[in-house]
Amino acid sequence: MKRKINKITTFSYFTKRLKDSGFEVWKICDTYSKADARKWTVMIDPGNTSIFITCYKNGDFNSDMFEFYDGGQYFRRNFSLKTSSMEVIVTTLLGKGIPQRSHEEKDIPECSDEEKGILQRSDEHK
Repeated sequence: MKRKINKITTFSYFTKRLKDSGFEVWKICDTYSKADARKWTVMIDPGNTSIFITCYKNGDFNSDMFEFYDGGQYFRRNFSLKTSSMEVIVTTLLGKGIPQRSHEEKDIPECSDEEKGILQRSDEHK
């Protein structure tokens, strides 16, 4: 039987799981040179807490690591996790107070004042 590959280090899986957990995620880079130990980098909660998470591959010890960087605002400098669990990543973000988007922000874009005025005028004609 084939052993399952740890999907947490896969860029698309990692970002999907964070988005499913309610976080806003931006792709920063998903292609580094072969000589570089970094696999990919994302930003969580852009424009607010702006946490960079970089996945590092470590072939020597057969373990991968995630580095969290925000200039020392929420995470101490050089904070990293060695984990194969998305739950640990999500719990770490929530434990540091990194906000999740509300349902309104996810599903319903905000109308501009002009659009609100158009909607109100069209309602008056009914």
